[in-house]
Amino acid sequence: MPCEFPGLKIGFHVEEYSNPVYFAVLVEYEDGDGDVVQVDLMESKTAHGPPTGRWTPMRESWGSIWRLDTNHRLQAPFSIRIRNESGKTLVANNVIPANWRPNTFYRSFVQYS
Repeated sequence: MPCEFPGLKIGFHVEEYSNPVYFAVLVEYEDGDGDVVQVDLMESKTAHGPPTGRWTPMRESWGSIWRLDTNHRLQAPFSIRIRNESGKTLVANNVIPANWRPNTFYRSFVQYS
């Protein structure tokens, strides 16, 4: 599915079966300029407190849905970084809030990283 990176709006639908150790998100764009080739997630903090500052690669599940299976409880809010096939990267900081819920849509204004 083509997508464009205008640096403005992007949407994230947290998939129905997401939970604290399995997180899946559908990435939605409003324009088109190449396929998404990588999605990364950054937790707000580690289980014991300080921010991670680390991006964790997500795996493509199917279509535009990306997932992360983990052996620890994920600590929201989450930032999401997206890279398209032409190499453009966008970051949606803290787009998924601390009180996120499955089957919920979140929209963000994004910035180039």
